[in-house]
Amino acid sequence: MALKSIVPGETKIGWIGTGVMGASMCGHLMKAGFDATIFTRTKSKAQDLLNAGATWADSPRAVAEASDVVFGIVGFPKDVREVYLCEEQGALSGCETGNILVDMTTSEPSLAVEMYEAAKSRGVHMLDAPVSGGDKGAREGSLSIMIGGDADVVAALQPFWDAMGKTIVHQGAAGCGQHTKMVNQTLISTMMIGVCEALVYGYRAGLDLETVLKSVGSGAAGSWSLTNLAPRIIDNNFEPGFFVEHFVKDMGIAMAESRRMGLSMPGLALAEQLYKSVESKGWAREGTHALTLALAEMSGFDWTQRS
Repeated sequence: MALKSIVPGETKIGWIGTGVMGASMCGHLMKAGFDATIFTRTKSKAQDLLNAGATWADSPRAVAEASDVVFGIVGFPKDVREVYLCEEQGALSGCETGNILVDMTTSEPSLAVEMYEAAKSRGVHMLDAPVSGGDKGAREGSLSIMIGGDADVVAALQPFWDAMGKTIVHQGAAGCGQHTKMVNQTLISTMMIGVCEALVYGYRAGLDLETVLKSVGSGAAGSWSLTNLAPRIIDNNFEPGFFVEHFVKDMGIAMAESRRMGLSMPGLALAEQLYKSVESKGWAREGTHALTLALAEMSGFDWTQRS
């Protein structure tokens, strides 16, 4: 299948999903000179992009009909399936031969392969390209983008990757981007337990937590989560850079893939159970660092009311 050249001002993009990360990511592409047609379930969440010149569409299919390349970042695998594969209103049904679809949702590797094959059968290119970096990385255009699919398609979209991210790696065939994201989420899952437990410990020990971070943040314990999320925890700011409910979804996918491969993953299993507890306490729409709230409650105090 021939690839269309990517040219700012000529190549028309579509964007589906303008949530915590999607709005910023689409905004970067528009600032890079690409005209955008957008759809999201709640139109008000797209208002800033519409004010900046984006065009509204009433369905994923309508987005694809107006676009050369369509990006999507939605919530759950069922949303991904509906957005791309719905026969009546899905993006694939609105594509012409040679168009490109890019799913940037964290989703199931097997679904990524299924969508790749469905797209190929219609003469359409498909990539899975989940990201890491949270709301901060999306705003700053510094995301890590993990890509599965055909190498020539990945290379053709380089102007888009450059606008959204700093670390862009082609991981292999369809589904490999999603598998790499499962590695990423497995790493983060137990790391977040350490960050949140450490702050609870430091508080109970009577330490000044901001002073503690000056010592541990630059040492062997340093991490992205400690640098970017620990200050939010100290400030009682649990606004989502990444939703708890989406993290629970990701860990569920990673656990299912692990079982399929015959792997024992006790650390991941523990993290999944702890985050399900966070979800059950009503914090599903808070950021992943809201694990601190549940750990403090287990220890008999309210983190947000500490003196």
